[in-house]
Formats: sequence, structure tokens, C-alpha cells
Amino acid sequence: MAPPAAPAPPLAPRALYLDVAERLRQQIFARTLEPGSWIDEMKLATEFGISRTPLREALKVLATEGLVTMKVRRGAYVTEVSRDDVAQVYHLLGLLESDAAATVAAQATPAQRSELAALHARLEKQVRQRDAFFATNEAFHLALLQIAGNRWALQTALDLRKVMKLNRHHSLFKQGRLAESLAEHRALMQAIDAHDAAAAARLMREHFASGLQAAA
Repeated sequence: MAPPAAPAPPLAPRALYLDVAERLRQQIFARTLEPGSWIDEMKLATEFGISRTPLREALKVLATEGLVTMKVRRGAYVTEVSRDDVAQVYHLLGLLESDAAATVAAQATPAQRSELAALHARLEKQVRQRDAFFATNEAFHLALLQIAGNRWALQTALDLRKVMKLNRHHSLFKQGRLAESLAEHRALMQAIDAHDAAAAARLMREHFASGLQAAA
């Protein structure tokens, strides 16, 4: 008779390095840690009140996300994106989200369409509030991907959007771009409401093409 199995160990709380990674991620997005800048591990470990071990594990996480670049014998640096990087990110997001838009237009339930409509309505009210518009715009795009139901596309888009935030001249920051983006969203919502998958895909591709032009 086999001996009884040992009880499973209790689940550990969220690992410290993940909390450190999130704190660093927010500092990078807020430009407290500037693109291209060297990350002073000793200084940050002292500031956070931690050893360098969880800090280094956190940096590895951010490196896999593309937010940090590890250089041999030089340490970690905040990734600085080039014009080619930005173009490639927009291209891939355009492919992923145009496919998602087509799926949503063809298959979304009334409740899912209402969810997107509510986010779009919030955008309409925030067109003069840059930071709020930026957050809701991202929520809209991620909701579209979630509704489309391809978790791999969603995860890839999440990673790409983190890299996009490294761009100093994000497309939505350009003068007049918020109003243009909102108009593009209106047209997209009309295509989704009309169950027009081809138009939804085309409009999403055009949306990212316009975003890239504004970001360049």
C-alpha cells in the first residue's frame, strides 16, 4: 500500500520580485526612469529597502517584456526604442487588432457590444483629458482583444503595448490626435454595430497606420 501523500505546501504570497517589477514598470512608464538610462541597482535596492536579489529577478522580468535591456558587464538599462521599433510594434498591433475587430464584428454578443459601446462613450467624454483618454483608449483595445477570445493575441498585445509606452512621442500626445483617434473609433464602432467584419478590420488597420504617422 502506497504511503499517504504529503500535504501540499501552502501557497506563497505574491513573490517580492513581482512587486518590485511592477514598481519599476510604473517608474519607467512615468519617465522617473528615463529611456536609455542606466539602472543603479544599489541605489534602487536601498530606496526600496530590499536586497539586490529580488531586484535582479525583477529586472529579468522587465527584460522579457522589452522594457529593460541587459548589457554584458554594464548592467541594466531602460530600453530606448528606435523609429524602427515603433514601426514594428504598430505593424504587429495593427495585424492582431484588425483580426480581433473582424472577429468581434462578426461574433460579439449584445452584452459584449454594449461593453465596447460604454468604453467608447467614455472616450467621447474624455477627448479633452489626455491622460484619461489614454487609459480608456487602452482599455477599449484590450477589451476588443478579450472579446475576440484569442488569449495568445491578447498576451502579445499586452507586451507590445508596454514597449509602445516607451516611445517619448506617443501618437496620442500629438496635437489634435485625440480628436482624430476618436473619429476613427466612431467609424470602427459603426462597423462593429453593423456586423461588418471586413470594414472593421480595414478601419482598425487604418487606425494604427494613422497612429504610427502621428508617432513618427
